[in-house]
Parts: sequence; C-alpha cells; structure tokens
Amino acid sequence: MLTLTKSKRAAMERLSDEQGIIGALAIDQRGSLKKMIAAASDQPVGDEGIVTFKELVSEKLTPYATSILLDPEYGLPAAKKRASNAGLLVAYEKTGYDATEPGRLPDLLPTWSVHRLKEVGADAIKFLLYYDVDEATEINDRKHAFIERLGSECVAEDIPFFLELVSYDAANDDVKSAAYAKVKPHKVNEMMKEFSKPAYHVDVLKVEVPVNMEFVEGYAQGEVLYTKEEATRYFKEQSEVTDLPFIFLSAGVSAALFQETLVFAHEAGSTFNGVLCGRATWKNGVAPFASEGSAAGTKWLKTTGKENIEALNKVLKETASSWYQKVK
Repeated sequence: MLTLTKSKRAAMERLSDEQGIIGALAIDQRGSLKKMIAAASDQPVGDEGIVTFKELVSEKLTPYATSILLDPEYGLPAAKKRASNAGLLVAYEKTGYDATEPGRLPDLLPTWSVHRLKEVGADAIKFLLYYDVDEATEINDRKHAFIERLGSECVAEDIPFFLELVSYDAANDDVKSAAYAKVKPHKVNEMMKEFSKPAYHVDVLKVEVPVNMEFVEGYAQGEVLYTKEEATRYFKEQSEVTDLPFIFLSAGVSAALFQETLVFAHEAGSTFNGVLCGRATWKNGVAPFASEGSAAGTKWLKTTGKENIEALNKVLKETASSWYQKVK
C-alpha cells in the first residue's frame, strides 16, 4: 500500500471527491492545442487564443470536475478561473520530445521547479513520460534515473507526484495500428509494474487502458484482435501489477467510447481510481471557439461540454474505486 504524509493526503483529498475518486479535467496540451485551434481558424493563432480557450474550459467545466490539470506556460490564468471545488495539478514536462534523438527522452520546463509550481498553487505535480519497455537498456536506464530524481524532488516538497505513462514501440510509430494493438497489453502493464517500484516515489499513475478498444470483440468495427475474455484478462492484470492508485487518460478517443471503456474496465475487475480526461471532454469545442469566437466556444462548453463531463461523472460513480483503499 501507498504511504501518504499528512500534507500529501490533504492534497489528494483536494483533487478528489468525498469518496476518494478522481474526476479530473486535463487541458495541459500546448503544441497540439495550438495546432487544433489553427486548423479550425482562418486567422493566425497566437498565444492569446490558447490562454483564452484554457480559461473558458476551466471556468465553465471545473464546477463539474474534482480537479484540473494545466500547464505553467499557458494555463496559469486558467487556474485562477477554476471553481472553488476543483484542485490543481500542474504539468512539469516540456511539451513533445526531440524526434531527432532516439528514445523520446524526457525534459523539464527550464524555468520551473517543483518548489516553484507549488508556490503558484499546485496541489500535485504531473509529469509525462514516453516509455517502451523493450527499448535499449541504456535509454530506459536514463529514464529510470530521471524519474527517480523527479520523485525525490516531489518528496522534498511534500507534494503528490502523478506520473503519466504513455507507451510506444520504438520499432513502430503507428500506435493506432493492429500491429501495435497486439503488443500494447505487454507494453502498458509492464511499464506500470516498473514505475510502481518505491524508488520512483510515484503517488498516482496516470495510464492508458491496456488494450485498443477498437480491436476488442463487440467494440471493433473491423478486425478483432482481442476476444472479450482476453481484454478482460489484460484489464485485470493491469490492476494486479501495481499497488498504487491509478487513473485512466482518455488518449483522445470519443467521449462515448471512453465511457464504454470505463464500464468494460469495471466489469473486468479493474480497480482504477478515476480519470484525468482531456480531449474526450472538450476537443469538439475547439472548432466553434476558433472559427466563431469566445461566445460560440462558451456556448458549446456550457451545453455539450457540460453534458460530456456530467455523463462521464455518472459512469465514474458506477465504475471507479476509491484510492482510500490503496493508501495508509
């Protein structure tokens, strides 16, 4: 079980509902959000547009979330717009990775530290790590040491450390392919096992589901790669490889599919403790905001965006487990 200090436990409670379930909203995207806004707009998109959209999402949707994940580069104004019920997670990683160098190596924002992020109001620190369990030992060992240092920094500041793990295959860039779907359960569950080790001082894992649901029997529109029984086993195995609280990321799938996935996970016996859901909630609001302005974006968020997050909350209440069961 995870041992939490008094300060970390209080922070975790600020990020969760009364039952110990995390229903967090994620909008820490930077480069990808800029591209989404630019693609839907006839005008050049500057930093102001990104800041404004984050502010709108925070203001209109955090009344229905337990917390929000933002970045310190564009998201701090949005942090001030969040509802009083919503805790604050702040991203610490530099967005993207250097594609010219092998290994998708992690990097930190150069003018920030855990201390500084805590000073601006963060209840927890989030860091994104791309990880291939089968990549060269010298690459993965660098990542292990990096996360050990980051975990120690969070221990020193007595603040929860949320580690977001995104799997990949160094030999196959297409993570949506059937070839990747076949190896995804191994990639996801083994990396969770690795970063559950005490040396990393992780408090909560933010992870993918262990299968691509578009290849699961009963959900697939085409090729089936996993029977329902196989997919069930992978979800169950995911819970068994870690003693840490863990939450699911939406990975950009539709709101409906993400909700169906949570139901499947619960029925499979997964002990996930909530979600940190981003694009599945707000991505379709980018187009009206970018093409028609803030009023149109606000209207979408107050209607469809609200409906998305309320539907997700309903599913969470029926499927997620309390992180209280995993801590002491």
